[in-house]
Amino acid sequence: MEAISSLVGQINSLVWGPPMLVLILGVGLFLSLGLKLMPILKLGAGFRLMWQGRKAAGAETEGEIPPFQALMTALSATVGTGNIAGVATAVFLGGPGALFWMWLTALVGMATKYSEAVLAVRFREVDERGAHVGGPMYYIRNGLGAKWAWLGVLFAVFAAIAAFGIGNTVQANSVADVMEASFDIPHWVTGLILMVLVGAVLIGGIRRIGHVASALVPLMALSYLIAGLLVLAINAADIPAALGLIFEHAFSPIAAEGGFAGAAVWAAIRFGVARGIFSNEAGLGSAPIAHAAAQTKNPINQGMVAMLGTFIDTIVICTITGLVIITSGTWTAGVSGAELTSMAFAEALPGVGNYLVAIALAVFAFTTILGWSFYGERCIEFLFGVKAIVPYRVAWIAAIPVGATLKLGFVWLVADTLNAMMALPNLIALLLLSPVVFRLTREHFDQQKTVGNV
Repeated sequence: MEAISSLVGQINSLVWGPPMLVLILGVGLFLSLGLKLMPILKLGAGFRLMWQGRKAAGAETEGEIPPFQALMTALSATVGTGNIAGVATAVFLGGPGALFWMWLTALVGMATKYSEAVLAVRFREVDERGAHVGGPMYYIRNGLGAKWAWLGVLFAVFAAIAAFGIGNTVQANSVADVMEASFDIPHWVTGLILMVLVGAVLIGGIRRIGHVASALVPLMALSYLIAGLLVLAINAADIPAALGLIFEHAFSPIAAEGGFAGAAVWAAIRFGVARGIFSNEAGLGSAPIAHAAAQTKNPINQGMVAMLGTFIDTIVICTITGLVIITSGTWTAGVSGAELTSMAFAEALPGVGNYLVAIALAVFAFTTILGWSFYGERCIEFLFGVKAIVPYRVAWIAAIPVGATLKLGFVWLVADTLNAMMALPNLIALLLLSPVVFRLTREHFDQQKTVGNV
């Protein structure tokens, strides 16, 4: 087992090394420039479309769920432990400057997420049940042609397996750990409760997931933001200094201080980019699987809704977490992950802050399990047909209590490695299909100008 773990660790270092980080940022930058910064410039229009998409328009009946629910389903998978534990780990390993690189990743990642959703809607199919299915495996096969179909198969295989790690067992384990630490609830009890709750939702398929996500995601995100803003109001005097640290150490090394070991600029870039991608998933190819189910005939509109996921996840939620940690001064305490975030909240809200983080982490992880279950199902359907969905769903539900009660260091490592291997086929497809995205976008906005509705 030691040898296998060591081998996977070496592969992980390779696939998440500088070439991968440069590729993800590079593809995002290329798409941003090709779109003439449209995702950033049209952010307001995206929010208007999201609000209008709470219910499907009468004529736009294709798809299973309204555009707003598609975004909430995608957000349910991305807003998770990465927003609480991932940000803390980035700051712990890379210093405050890591937050700047998370922002940069998100700004170019908006173009990536936009392009993924545009292609997902443009090249989606209707399966034998009449459901709309899409995502990287479909836009690779239908957009690039049969000779590239093997690349779509690779994506589906990596994603279906990786989902059990990053989207299931790791999440269940995080919830179990925080429930035991904060409320003395045994791991197995948390595992069983999660299994029942997830099973009850999954029985209803994507429509049930969409309904739950559209109710739970805005509620949990707003609650966490309000708590974070309250802490920042308490720490208001320290915010200018915190921002100074972020910008200063994005470009200069930071010395060791207290329990902080110090970090070079490369560490700030590496951990900021890696944790930013882990949090918002731009480039991984997961979110477009949800957006392909949206009730819309317009790929551009859904792409503009999709890009909000990266903005909300990283620019808003991760920024709140990062500023709370830095303004509290706990980032030099020598602890990492959810424990660091919990300590930062407790510093400003004694006796309450740590419980707020525990509850937020539990709800975030629960919705992540729901979102990733849908991703895994769509991938397994692509590989083996609709007959494989029920067995996959049963295995998914059964894996939850296992994940809650086991030590998952190796599982985390494998899942993290497969996540990077998911990203590779997707990024290749985005580059090759970028002319399609640019053309559809140009035609859409040219038409908008023609009718005087920019």
